[in-house]
Amino acid sequence: MTAIAVVTTVSSKKEARRMAHALVEAGLAACAQISRIDSVYAWKGAIEHGKEYRVLFKTTVERYGAIEHAIRDLHSYELPAIHAFAFAHISAPYADWIESNTR
Repeated sequence: MTAIAVVTTVSSKKEARRMAHALVEAGLAACAQISRIDSVYAWKGAIEHGKEYRVLFKTTVERYGAIEHAIRDLHSYELPAIHAFAFAHISAPYADWIESNTR
């Protein structure tokens, strides 16, 4: 089992919470963390600036496909940012907790 963090950004706290609850309740993620961020990005030929919410899901590499699909289904953006990274180091008990809380 490889523990990973899957990250996306959304436009509102309400959407972030709705997505976090849905994925944790479905057993796709052991937990989700929501943080407010300030984003600057290129979009359709212009530089945009806006407030967003980052949602970080702790899950396993085996769950990535299902979690990406769920995020796409729930997301309001035309092109949602969805990416993941593996934890280089993780305590064994915490990794076990992530694994036992994802199905």
